[in-house]
Amino acid sequence: MPSEPERSLDFRALRNAYASGLQPRHLIDEVERRIATYADPALFLSRPKPSSLEVRASQLGALDAGTRNSLPLFGMPFVVKDNIDVAGMPTTTACPEFAYTPVRSAAVVERLEAAGAILIGKTNLDQFAAGLVGVRSPYGIPRNPFDARIIPGGSSSGSATAVAAGLAAFSLGTDTAGSGRIPAGLNNLVGLKPTPGLVSTRGVVPACRTLDCVSIFALTTDDAFDVLKVVAGFDAEDAFSADIKLGNVGARPTRVRIGVPRTKDRLFFGDIIGAAAFDAALLGLAADNCELVELDFEPLFDVARLLYDGPWVAERYAAIEAFLIAQPQALHPVTRSIIAPAAARTAVDAFKATYQLMEARRKTAATWKAVDALAVPTVPRAWTIAEVAADPIKTNSALGTYTNFVNLLGMSALAFPVALRSDGFPSGITLIGPGGHDAWLASVGRHIEGTSGLALGATRLPRPVPVPARALPRSGMIPIVVIGAHMSGLP
Repeated sequence: MPSEPERSLDFRALRNAYASGLQPRHLIDEVERRIATYADPALFLSRPKPSSLEVRASQLGALDAGTRNSLPLFGMPFVVKDNIDVAGMPTTTACPEFAYTPVRSAAVVERLEAAGAILIGKTNLDQFAAGLVGVRSPYGIPRNPFDARIIPGGSSSGSATAVAAGLAAFSLGTDTAGSGRIPAGLNNLVGLKPTPGLVSTRGVVPACRTLDCVSIFALTTDDAFDVLKVVAGFDAEDAFSADIKLGNVGARPTRVRIGVPRTKDRLFFGDIIGAAAFDAALLGLAADNCELVELDFEPLFDVARLLYDGPWVAERYAAIEAFLIAQPQALHPVTRSIIAPAAARTAVDAFKATYQLMEARRKTAATWKAVDALAVPTVPRAWTIAEVAADPIKTNSALGTYTNFVNLLGMSALAFPVALRSDGFPSGITLIGPGGHDAWLASVGRHIEGTSGLALGATRLPRPVPVPARALPRSGMIPIVVIGAHMSGLP
């Protein structure tokens, strides 16, 4: 466990501290001390110069009260995964030979800094965002703050561990197959995976560009959604950006129908403690007036298998084709073994898989008539680093059991902690909803996560109870106001 931070970095605590006189430069000084004390050489791949951080913090500190209040993320320290561009800092994707220095930041970074957030570094990842384990990097393995023997989760390994250890208020990862959810589950964090297209991926090194999402790690659901409100929105410079209405977080709906895997579809790969923790989480949902509906998950598992059995691996190849051909030995051996063979995929393979996926989308869409959301284990099993080293492909595939199908089907997802397992390790669930239901998921998740009583991340700091929100309309309905004398007498 890391040494105890001096203050919580959750947004409510920081906003109260700033209102009481805390200056951004003092917080950054404190964060610098924490980073030095935490002393994980595999965590950060690059950091701003101290002079740059000082200038940024001083500029924010000089703002008048009105301007400060207009910045929704004033003074919030954050980190980004090192496949996301930051102007003037190298982007490596955990491959030194691939590194370049962009002149412009990614759209998400531009929006965060415009909202008053302070970038404090770029973090390690599974090379080229190819992995869910967090160990495929030439820069080392970021330390899981709960147990250094356990994988940190990937590919957004450093983004998650930095927040869990109390070094940042939030972070950005990316999520193609679960990289914004698996590390959240392994680090007692909220991992918000938005609807594909809701958040711009301009300035992000692609993994599978048709599936990639920028994800958010935070200490609470409310914090994650506050970040989402800043970074969401159409970007005309991103061909994959979509004009999706985000909506607002409200009170937990009165009626919540949750689809859960039937018993035979609850896969934990021998992790008896993990299975028991998920069963306990379902009992908690039922006690909280959620209607649990057991579903056949095999159609979703079929979609999940498409991600690596189908041509989407060829999309990963397309993203780095020129580099892979020129410098194949520069890739991590496991990464190369996954991506390089995709050169043999054909257009015929792609069309066949696309037809299969479209059929699956139509078939699984009927799920939302029976339930409002799905609830699945965020992490099927917490593998050790040694176990992953012994069988890197099988363990990684197992981690994607409940994540791989989500982006292929255009869904939204929210991972959050619910309890500590009997062995003291975090246990979490992920709510999955249709595309565009990001706010609805947050409305339900904030209540469950916020009342869990868990400490924040890997600290012992208390979790703030969510402030009550306005009630949401029933699923599928919106309130309207109709004005006009000619409407008199009509419903």
